[in-house]
Amino acid sequence: MSESGQQGVNHVPTETLHRFIHNRGRAYSHSSGELSELLSSIVVAVKIISSLVATAGFKGLTGYTDTVNVQGESVRKLDQEADRILTEFLGASGHFGLMVSEEQDTVIEAGRHSDSAKYVVAFDPLDGSSNIGTSIPVGTIFSIFARKQGSATSGEADFMQPGRQLVAAGYSVYGAKTSFVYSAGQGVHGFTLDPAIGEFVLTEEQIQTPRRGSVYSANEGRVNQWTPAVRNFLNELRSTGDESGTPYSTRYVGSLVADFDRNLRNGGVFLHPSDHKRKNGKLRLLYECIPLAFIAEQAGGMAIDDLAPILDKQPTSIHERTVFITGGRHEVEWYLKVHANS
Repeated sequence: MSESGQQGVNHVPTETLHRFIHNRGRAYSHSSGELSELLSSIVVAVKIISSLVATAGFKGLTGYTDTVNVQGESVRKLDQEADRILTEFLGASGHFGLMVSEEQDTVIEAGRHSDSAKYVVAFDPLDGSSNIGTSIPVGTIFSIFARKQGSATSGEADFMQPGRQLVAAGYSVYGAKTSFVYSAGQGVHGFTLDPAIGEFVLTEEQIQTPRRGSVYSANEGRVNQWTPAVRNFLNELRSTGDESGTPYSTRYVGSLVADFDRNLRNGGVFLHPSDHKRKNGKLRLLYECIPLAFIAEQAGGMAIDDLAPILDKQPTSIHERTVFITGGRHEVEWYLKVHANS
């Protein structure tokens, strides 16, 4: 390239995710190196899943398997592959004893589990996989808890902890770019996969959700099945009022991580309420809503079920479902006000 062709290119130093995790690892209150290595194992698995998502169309991974998961949902081939990759990589890390996956009925014992392992991990290996075969983004969500003192190496007890006790959580989005967003309780940090070097590089440090946005994300095809409080809130969002900053625009992808990721950066509110069919909501508490609520609060936002903070909810089973409403403080507090008056 000529000298003139290089003009306007900013050569700025970058920090890789691997280096970032290990540099910050010294400050983790729970860590003596294991958490950093565990996060690094998740990052490697995410890179492999990203490659599979990008090539699923010509590798025959867009269809369904012959199995149905514990949720009663048909399992897609790519769901199964993503689950296998995370299970194998995390199971070989040696830093925790147990895993929970959306795609498996019971708690999974790690291949190299140890009675002295410090952590347990829960994950949704491929969120939004119904969109595979299109260009709509999908993603991976994970949460990491410290093991309970004296707990056994199998069973659900280690996972029955409220989100306030999370050690770390994060997600990746596979779309026009592959991103990785995580928090270990010291803010939210965003990374982008650079395919030229095969590494995630730091692109956003200390992400903060705008207090107030201008979009809402909801599947309005089910609006007639929602409670009066939810319908009243949507009506207020859609009303015209210069002082209230309305009407809001609708932005709904139908992939939880994609909708959440957009609103995390740009502001707004995401609503997945209960309906006549799903009295307790549809999204899973342990490995979808708790980790995203942790990220939301770390970035200055809020996440609730209908009234209570998601992070205060005590899971009672590994595949428990919940209502999930999250976004900037202005919108979530507005929802709570409408709910109280409905």
